Amino acid sequence: MSRIGRAPIDVPKTVTVTVDGSNHVVVKGPKGTLSRAFNKDMKITIEDGVLTVERPSDDKEHRALHGLTRALLHNMVVGVTDGFKKVLEINGVGYRAAQKGKGITLSLGFSHPVQVEPPEGITFEVPAANKIVVSGLSKELVGEVAAQIRRYRQPEPYKGKGIKYEGEHIRRKVGKAGAKAAK
Repeated sequence: MSRIGRAPIDVPKTVTVTVDGSNHVVVKGPKGTLSRAFNKDMKITIEDGVLTVERPSDDKEHRALHGLTRALLHNMVVGVTDGFKKVLEINGVGYRAAQKGKGITLSLGFSHPVQVEPPEGITFEVPAANKIVVSGLSKELVGEVAAQIRRYRQPEPYKGKGIKYEGEHIRRKVGKAGAKAAK
């Protein structure tokens, strides 16, 4: 039995969860609303403020879907109550970010500034010139948008210049050695 799939999800009083017959789940909370369709084989029930997921058999596919379904439901409940955020740090001389309306403008050493507009449900904050905060209700969407921003200039291993996640460790390389010793 899946340890993750077995765990019940406590639904706070401020959150309402509705499940219809085709496993379409709608979660409403203080921060907003999320909805998602799940596999019809999984049995999703809500009783007394506790959300549970059960699987019909021990097939490999059902075992995999059991933990996945429970994790996605938990992320939906957390998203509408607290929300999710990812913090990106920009390292490099002249590299910076600036808020421009709802979007951000990135100066990353290209011949042009990079404009990034947030998709529906995502907000950007720029507390400092070298920090970007991506926040929203959906953990999946927040992570994807942060990864897309990071892809504009990934950290390089020699000087560490680029965009990285807060707390991410960049493995550094030494560079050329022995150039002066060869003469």
